[in-house]
Amino acid sequence: MNFEEFQNQSRLYVIGALEPEELEEFEQERKKFRKKAEDFVTQCYTLHEAFALNLRPAASTAIKERLMSMVRERKQATHARNAVDDPLLTAATK
Repeated sequence: MNFEEFQNQSRLYVIGALEPEELEEFEQERKKFRKKAEDFVTQCYTLHEAFALNLRPAASTAIKERLMSMVRERKQATHARNAVDDPLLTAATK
């Protein structure tokens, strides 16, 4: 792997998108390129953090609403399943 390929892999590494076998090769190359590699990975982390901090609140609000909706749906499904499994609950609600 040349350094340009390492740079491409670094970007994927920072966002957690490397497969286990790619990760192993990446770590070997990281040792090979030493300080140059560490500096680039640090730069990638800095950009990643800056990107995350620049996300609009509306995006996080939408994600939060979607997550809460999933939680409510799961809770309703659990309650429905428990009612079917518990004959006393089922009889009491009739």
